[in-house]
Amino acid sequence: MTASTANPLQFFNPYHRPAGALDLGPFIRGLVIVAGTAMTAICMLAITRAALGLSGELPHLRHFVIMFHVATVLPCVPLGLYLLLAPKGTAMHKQLGKLWVALMVITALSTLFIRDGMQLTWIHIFVPITLRAAYLIIAKARRGDIKGHRNEIVSLYLGALMIPGIWAFIIEGRLMHAMLLG
Repeated sequence: MTASTANPLQFFNPYHRPAGALDLGPFIRGLVIVAGTAMTAICMLAITRAALGLSGELPHLRHFVIMFHVATVLPCVPLGLYLLLAPKGTAMHKQLGKLWVALMVITALSTLFIRDGMQLTWIHIFVPITLRAAYLIIAKARRGDIKGHRNEIVSLYLGALMIPGIWAFIIEGRLMHAMLLG
């Protein structure tokens, strides 16, 4: 099969290339696909409802830090999904990976300024987790610890992105909850 006739969704198939250190096992690959696809779809539905005026009043939109936080976190979901499933080691993978890590760090740090006086809640536990993982992702890749690099990325994607994302839709009063269910 030549590059011109390659299936564009081929990266979803774990058997299209020899397994390498960055390849995900079938269970983790399935979990990433389900979580990433579901979260992307739910985010798109919430944004569409809000854009069409179906969400009611959204006072959150007047708060710059909340809008900044949402603008940096939303691209992390589909971009992270793509990076975890696409071929690794390419120049594009490396550049998009740097963008993803930068967005995750910016997103995490922006949460510190959402509440007046930097009031912290339980969900802020993901800030140091994200900062630690971002450091380890880079350090392990530079050391050549590809398996450790992969494990940190998967943990960050499923842990510090999906868990707070789910809570953003569940907790009443949060912007994403209001956009989806308001």
